[in-house]
Amino acid sequence: MSRKKKEHHEEHADETWLIPYSDLLTLLLALFIVLFASAQVDQKKLEQIKASFNIAFSGNPALLDNPRPSQQPESQSPAPIPQLPSVITSMGDVDEKKYMQETAQLIELKKMLDKYIADNGLGGDFNTMLTDDGLMIRIKDTALFSSGSAELRPESRRFGSQIAKMLAPLTQKITVSGHTDNMPINTREFPSNWELSSRRAVNFMRFLLAQEPRLKPERFSATGYGEYRPVASNDTPEGRAINRRVEVFVQRNYRP
Repeated sequence: MSRKKKEHHEEHADETWLIPYSDLLTLLLALFIVLFASAQVDQKKLEQIKASFNIAFSGNPALLDNPRPSQQPESQSPAPIPQLPSVITSMGDVDEKKYMQETAQLIELKKMLDKYIADNGLGGDFNTMLTDDGLMIRIKDTALFSSGSAELRPESRRFGSQIAKMLAPLTQKITVSGHTDNMPINTREFPSNWELSSRRAVNFMRFLLAQEPRLKPERFSATGYGEYRPVASNDTPEGRAINRRVEVFVQRNYRP
C-alpha cells in the first residue's frame, strides 16, 4: 500500500510546470494585445484594449463566460486563457477593411483626375483634394460658364464627359454644389446668387448624368450655396475668382 501511494504521489509531482506555463501564456497574450493596440490610433479601440488588458491580468471571470472548448482532457489543460472576441473583432472588422479599400479607390481616382488635369493643361481651373470625408473636385466657374450665366460653355463639355466616365464605377453618393463670390446679382433669371449657384450646380449635374448611363441619378444631389461658403477672401479680385466655383464631392461610404 505504501508503495502504491508513493507511486501515485510521484505521478502528480511534475504538474507544477502548469503554473509557469500558464503565466507564460498570459504574458504572451498581453504582449499580443499591446502590439495590436500600438498599431491603432482609434481612441475607442484603445479603450477596449485597455479594458481587456486589465481583465487579462485580473482574471475577471466575465470574459470567461463562453470559453472555447478544450481539445485536451481537463486534467491535462493549462490554466484558462482569457478570450478577446469583441476586441479582436472591432480591431479587424469588415467596415475597417472596406474603409481601406474605399481609400485606395479614391486615391486611384484622384491620380486619374490629376493626370488628366496635367495632361490637358487644366491646372489653373481644376484641383482635387482627398479628405476623411471623401474626394473633392473643385472647378473654377470660368471653366464651365460665362459670367452671370448657368449655361455650360461648349469647351467644358469635353472634360465634363471625362469626369463622368471616371465617376461611373463608383458607388458613393455624389454632391454637385455651386458657389459664387459676394458680388450681388439681380436679373430676371437670377434674382440673387442663390439662384445662380443652384442653377449652375443642377445644370452641371444633369450634364454628367447625360454623358454616362452607368451613373445612377439616385446617388446624385445638387445644391447652391451662393456666396456663403467662401474658400478665399472676397476682398480681392483673386479671392473672388477662387470663390466662384463648382464642386463635385464624392462622399465616403465608410468613415474611420
